Amino acid sequence: MALTRRQKEVLDFIAGFVDKNGYCPSYEEIATGLELASLATVHKHIQTLETKQYLKRGFNQSRSLELSASYLKEWRRENTASSGVPPVEVEVQGRIAAGAPVESYSANETLNFSELVSDRDLYALQVRGQSMIEDHICDGDYVLIERTASVRNGDIVVALVKGSDTTLKRFYREGDGNVRLQPANSTMEPIFVPSQDVEVQGKLLAVLRKYR
Repeated sequence: MALTRRQKEVLDFIAGFVDKNGYCPSYEEIATGLELASLATVHKHIQTLETKQYLKRGFNQSRSLELSASYLKEWRRENTASSGVPPVEVEVQGRIAAGAPVESYSANETLNFSELVSDRDLYALQVRGQSMIEDHICDGDYVLIERTASVRNGDIVVALVKGSDTTLKRFYREGDGNVRLQPANSTMEPIFVPSQDVEVQGKLLAVLRKYR
């Protein structure tokens, strides 16, 4: 359905916020970001956009908006195209041993990062803390997350707990109706939460570590 100029501004603000932060803005952040006079104006736009099926609202949560995956994907495609940044490819020059040395060789291969991210609803987060170090995910690393609620036991997920706190943990469904969020750090205890209090916001796709 057609959008007014102001409705598109609201959607684009939400998409940009999600792309940067990995979660939707609150109504207050939308009002501030778009210099809207009142929360009632935000509510009116959100209600209209929900009717037009560009987003969905939850209830009784501070960040209860869910932008449609198709709009977010189209927003990212438009912004990537307008930036003029070409797809990134890096030549694969062989394999290197982390144990005994191996013979080096040349290979006509490339690692195409655009293939990694194409046709997926993705966002990135920077890790804070040491709870996943035994899975080689360290403080300061960046994790690439595929936005999905469909996960299996043992997947590393971004979990929103009780509508306010997010954490990166391995996900397990327990037989008693609870969810176990398991750290990969033997010094830390797992987190047990009723399943209705956990919202899976995505699963881990890749880890990036910078050294300078």
